[in-house]
Amino acid sequence: QVQLVESGGGLVQAGGSLRLSCAASERTFSNYRMGWFRQAPGKEREFVATIDWSGGSTAYADSVKGRFTISRDNAKNTVYLQMNSLKPEDSAVYYCAAGPSAVAGIKMSDYYYWGQGTQVTVSS
Repeated sequence: QVQLVESGGGLVQAGGSLRLSCAASERTFSNYRMGWFRQAPGKEREFVATIDWSGGSTAYADSVKGRFTISRDNAKNTVYLQMNSLKPEDSAVYYCAAGPSAVAGIKMSDYYYWGQGTQVTVSS
């Protein structure tokens, strides 16, 4: 069982930046593909970004491409989401997730474990 704890959310003005962190309890963290998803009120949870076990391969939703960067530090069992040029439509609860390495990582069903989420609110 992998426990994931997100942090770094908060309130920021449009155009600002935040960095989310997700700390994993599992010592074999480097075996997992990691992903970030988000869910706004009244909407379905949607894919944001994913990163493979080595950090060498990433993918992003079109809505965040060029503004968000996913990265990981396997020595610290942590995955990050750097969010720049934030927009009000980025407001949501952001969740990190862990799944097997041999998946594309853009679907919720690709992941086994989920964190509790961290709120990001972007004011206009």
